[in-house]
Amino acid sequence: MKASVLFVAAFAVGSGHVGAFTVPHPAGVSRNSRLSVLSMAVSIDELKGAQGMIDDILDTKNCGPVLVRLAWHDSGTFDVNVKGEWPAPGGAIASIRFSPEIEHGANAGLAGAAKLLDPVKEAFPGVSYADIFQMASARAIELAGGPTIGVKYGRVDATDAKQCSPEGNLPDAEAGPEGKYGGSPAMEDTTPNGHLRKVFYRMGLNDEEIVALSGAHTFGRAYKDRSGLGAEKTKFTDGSKQMRSDGKEAKYTAGGSSWTEKWLIFDNSYFTTMPDPNADPELLKLSTDKTVFGDDGFKVFAEKFRDSQDDFFESYAKAHKKLSELGSKFDPEEGITIAIEDKARVYQD
Repeated sequence: MKASVLFVAAFAVGSGHVGAFTVPHPAGVSRNSRLSVLSMAVSIDELKGAQGMIDDILDTKNCGPVLVRLAWHDSGTFDVNVKGEWPAPGGAIASIRFSPEIEHGANAGLAGAAKLLDPVKEAFPGVSYADIFQMASARAIELAGGPTIGVKYGRVDATDAKQCSPEGNLPDAEAGPEGKYGGSPAMEDTTPNGHLRKVFYRMGLNDEEIVALSGAHTFGRAYKDRSGLGAEKTKFTDGSKQMRSDGKEAKYTAGGSSWTEKWLIFDNSYFTTMPDPNADPELLKLSTDKTVFGDDGFKVFAEKFRDSQDDFFESYAKAHKKLSELGSKFDPEEGITIAIEDKARVYQD
């Protein structure tokens, strides 16, 4: 099965593939202790401590895009049509840390991303893996210049591999050899727009949310050894200068193809680049990218986001927050929010 690109699946910064991340609990914590941790609401101080560590990881490794991909591939398995007891519908439950889910074709390269967050779990065992993954994704967007997401915490983790989601739920960027998009019969379609709707409607998302989330392709790169798409490197990913939103030059491993020229800054440049016939030909324009301007239902939002970064940020923040909560069970039930002091504006539902 080929790896998904559209679902931030091509986003990766770092070197190489790491073995499957299947550790079911942090080192030094017994199974009984782990079950006790899972049944207790996490504290604000623990969440703030975890956030501080995640911010440091993002700052030193410039790995924001791959952490977005990790969180989205965890939550993106959600199926609104499954009515079974939690966690049967899938979603943001951290089942991606178990085999076989971490080994699904769409998740190529994500074992290494999960390992980047191991120290956070070890330092703050009361914070669930599901919270850590979603926190890292939100902070990656925020620290790259994007909107504050307003994520809530207190997610309960999946506990074993039996709770993994089936393969084939994530979107494809290009059609397979038989001319179809999709990794499972229910998600298959011969058109990119049809395929996107099947995948995202299954999660309970709408056209505006599909287009807003597609805009996250402004951030990151596609790798041939993970998604099967993209070049070995381009003029934008060959090790030449890339600046961050804080004005610092980023250190990164060369390779892959980006959708935008400044691929470590989160803005609306995806929407200005996609319809531009004069955009640099080394930038990615995949079928599922082009369809956001080609499909009548998508186009109205794509043009809106092209013309207004504020409108894009507002829609994106709401869609990202919704995605981060799909399938989640919270303890306490209403979830926990923590103040983000480095952003003036928080977009809420």
